Order: sequence, then structure tokens, then C-alpha cells
Amino acid sequence: MSEPDGGAASPPWTAGAAWIDGRYCPVGDARISVLDLGVTRSDCTYDVVHVWQGRFYRLDAHLDRFAASMARLRLDPGQDRAGIEAVLHGCVRLAGLRDAYVSMTCTRGRMLPGSRDLRTARNSFYCYALPFIWISHPEQQETGARMRISDLIRIPPQSVDPTVKNYHWLDLDLALLDAYDHDADLVVLRDLSGAITEGAGYNVFAHVDGGGLPPGHGTLAGITRRSLIELAREAGQRVDEGCLTADNLLRADEVLVTSTAGGIMPVTVVDGAPVGTGTPGPLTRDLRDRYWASHQDPRYSTPVRYEEPA
Repeated sequence: MSEPDGGAASPPWTAGAAWIDGRYCPVGDARISVLDLGVTRSDCTYDVVHVWQGRFYRLDAHLDRFAASMARLRLDPGQDRAGIEAVLHGCVRLAGLRDAYVSMTCTRGRMLPGSRDLRTARNSFYCYALPFIWISHPEQQETGARMRISDLIRIPPQSVDPTVKNYHWLDLDLALLDAYDHDADLVVLRDLSGAITEGAGYNVFAHVDGGGLPPGHGTLAGITRRSLIELAREAGQRVDEGCLTADNLLRADEVLVTSTAGGIMPVTVVDGAPVGTGTPGPLTRDLRDRYWASHQDPRYSTPVRYEEPA
């Protein structure tokens, strides 16, 4: 499908650009109905890919996950894969961004007036590009973030599939607010068994007992998480996906989180206690360097189409 018409001749919107209702606009002008089921019921899925130095990172993997999530929720964006990809490029182009946070969302949309039948809903699709967003800023990464292990329980995967990226964030948000009250920057939640799951938009890893240990279930299969596992194994490090416990985090040599919004980010304090030496560890630093270097690898990166299509 060709790129939708509209806004191509506009100057860059440096605060961010969006595509909604079949047209491009400044991100501040993008609007969604208060009756959209994505608003009233959180009935939607989304994905986020980033652009670094003018290149999308692992765009195909993000598009694959977005397609799988929409299929699982029976959502139709009204665009084929090529059309979605063109819109993402267009948002970055019209924002004039070299480093960007780029989101795509498909909602259930609105039901017919007076109807409660989900089958009458016309799905809605929109995208936007913003200047790059960091969960842990580069300056903070030099010393590492502080993490709290929350007492709140993550929504069980039997209720909401965590492999489908979603906006069911009340448990995450409340846990994060509590973490702030305890002088922490980040938070992780546990499942009903007590095992560590994930945080507010990031996966967590511990280097413990001589190997990397990320949770193997109850968490989003993050694209940055995937990159970390691949890079660690390429570097000869052992990584065993399994059950990560609070005890593992508290006695780990190194702890880190991964996210599209910031990459590989060190954690140096957990529940008020230092991790290892209390400074970002050598394995984390090495993997972070490898991760950012991989952004120039054509196997993983796609140049943004900054030239307006003919």
C-alpha cells in the first residue's frame, strides 16, 4: 500500500509528528475520540521502535510483534505492513528527527451509536514520532539507577497476555509511584509465585551465579531484551532464561534493565542495597557498548526515508 497522502509538503514539526485519521499533523494536534474503546476500556495494542542516528533499530522485529499482537486481539489497522512502515518513516521525516521514539497503535475504535456489540466497532490506527525518550538518561547511566522490588502483584498472564504489548499499566504505575516514595527510580513487580516479572516499560536481568538470568515467563518479549540475549551469547556469556527471584536481584553481581526507550541501562541499587560494587559493572558496560554499536549493522538497522516519496 502506498503512503497515505497529506502533510508531505509541510515543514518539519520538531516537537513530533503524528498520523491519524488518514493524515499527518503536528503531534500536539493529534486527537482520539473519548468514545474510542482504546480510551474507555484500554482495548488496544501498540508497539514502539526507535530511530538512532537516522536509522530504525530492528524495525522488522517490531512490525512482526505488532502484527502478532493485533492478530491475537482481532484488530485490523486498515493498513498492510508496507503501509504501516511508510507511515512510520513519514512521521520521522516530518518531525525532522535523527533520534526518535516512534509509536504505532491500533485500538478497537468506536462501536455504532447505541451498540454494545464489539463486532460493530471500526478499528482505529495511529502513529507518532517524538524526540528520543530515555528511561534512564545517559548521565544517570554513569552511576546507575535505583530499583525497588514492589509488593504489588503483576496482572496474571492468565488474565492479560504480557506478550501482547498493552496499556494495562495501573499496577505498574502504582508500583512506580510507590518506588518514588522510597527514593527509587525504577520498579519491578512479582507474580503470584513471587518470581520477578518486569517493570514499567522495561525488562530486567541479573548476572548471578556466573550467568545472565532474565525472567523466562510472565513478561513482554522485549526486542531490546532479545538483542541483549543475542549479544551476550555472541560474547561467550551464559544466559539462562528462567525464574528470577528477589533474592537473585539482591545478591546479583550486576543488574540491568532493557527497553527501546534507552537500550541497556545499569541498576546499581536494589531496595536500598548496592548491587555488587555499587557501580555499573563491566559486563553491563560491555553489553551496552555492543548494543549501540549494533545500530550501524545493516542486519538490524534500516535507514529512515528522509526524502519525500515521489
